[in-house]
Amino acid sequence: MPLTPYAKKVMKRCEKLAQFSQHPDYIDRRYLTKEHKNANLQVAKWMQQAGMRTWQDEAGNQWGSYRSSSPNAKSLIIGSHLDTVPDSGKYDGILGVLLPISLVQYFHDHKQSLPFHLDIVAFADEEGTRFGTTLLGSRAVAGTWQEKWGCLRDSDDINLSSAMREFGLDINKIHAAARSVDDTMGFLEIHIEQGPVLESRGLPVGVVDGIAGAKRFEISVVGHAGHAGTVPMELRQDALAGSAQMIVMIEKAAKEHGVVATVGQIHSSSNAVNVINGNVVFSLDVRSLDNQKRDRCIDEIMNAIEHIAGYRGLDAKIRMTHDADATHCDKMLMDELRIACENSGIEPFNLSSGAGHDAMAIADLCPVAMLFVRCAKGISHHPSEAVTFEDVLNAMLVARSFIELKARTCEHELVA
Repeated sequence: MPLTPYAKKVMKRCEKLAQFSQHPDYIDRRYLTKEHKNANLQVAKWMQQAGMRTWQDEAGNQWGSYRSSSPNAKSLIIGSHLDTVPDSGKYDGILGVLLPISLVQYFHDHKQSLPFHLDIVAFADEEGTRFGTTLLGSRAVAGTWQEKWGCLRDSDDINLSSAMREFGLDINKIHAAARSVDDTMGFLEIHIEQGPVLESRGLPVGVVDGIAGAKRFEISVVGHAGHAGTVPMELRQDALAGSAQMIVMIEKAAKEHGVVATVGQIHSSSNAVNVINGNVVFSLDVRSLDNQKRDRCIDEIMNAIEHIAGYRGLDAKIRMTHDADATHCDKMLMDELRIACENSGIEPFNLSSGAGHDAMAIADLCPVAMLFVRCAKGISHHPSEAVTFEDVLNAMLVARSFIELKARTCEHELVA
């Protein structure tokens, strides 16, 4: 099969890029570090080998463009991110950059021209690991960069503006990273699923219909600390017991409303075996493809937290820390991906993404689509993250069919 050596190259390059890490024992590649710069340089080299014109934009995103013979043609953008969480896997984001580069290499080797520019982007900061705010690279491209982000600080108290300067970028020029709505056809992100649905259905890839919107909160519960042996049960104002009741209620409300809700962090002030807890802080993450359904669940949760705090004699303070609405993928692009699956001998299957992706930010620029690739046991953000060569090959077949379908559509429109 002609694409086989190109899929093998993707797997080898994922291994190669895993070596660009700021930690010697595991993969950790963050925004505006020397590892970020070196990864960009390596990816640019691979892009150039594939016959692409390359550049790094003002936000630190790495680009390559396979140029159409028509200089005024619009661009179809394909890409994902190169940054990682600490102790990550080799494929989250990275696969969505290296796979289309190898596909462009295939077009280049076979002297296959396109009626549009095919631009590949390696976004610089999707995870938000260093500065605590996600999608910085793709938001710059979408033209939704916020000036206040220049003041964000990392764990070493370095602000983003200074980090950009050290990297060789000028934050005052960051708006030049924004792409134009007028010359952009659409965006496709290829990404590992990060869940077990495709594996459970025995499918190599799936077409994403939308990305769940998420709201996050920090909930602080204050009671009164006391000695575990001297304060009667009926006189206690136990912040930990109250928090536990709230967390069980959150799970119940999420099930009733058909959303997902997670308490992922709990901090106890005393954390001692013989102390009644006086102060607990826990996180809350609520997600759904339906913003209204999500918000109705959140309203119920907030009312219940106040009720539980009231009758237990506790004080509950709630602070929102993140707010992102759901993103729905473009119907036409989804239909074309489904046809591409059929053309590749794969059953078309739609599924949703509960995790955030760069496509959420790019949806403010142009229509977006996503293709999920099966990953072993749905594991992601972990060293055991894994994909098979066969699934990568199938994803390449679908992506090639999708691009060729777009090309035929464009050619027909030009003739008309």
